[in-house]
Amino acid sequence: MKCPLCGSPAKPDTQDGFPLYDVRALIAEGIMAKLVLDGQVYTLRITRAGKLILTK
Repeated sequence: MKCPLCGSPAKPDTQDGFPLYDVRALIAEGIMAKLVLDGQVYTLRITRAGKLILTK
């Protein structure tokens, strides 16, 4: 399976079976990505402290 955003392969998580994506691959060389769910746009951002923030 490949990531629909960046095309990188998803790695199956052996513990729960859900796809596992590398966020840095999704965001590429920046610190922010826009995600769309059912027509709603969300922003995924990596903070300076290396944490993730998802906002609408």
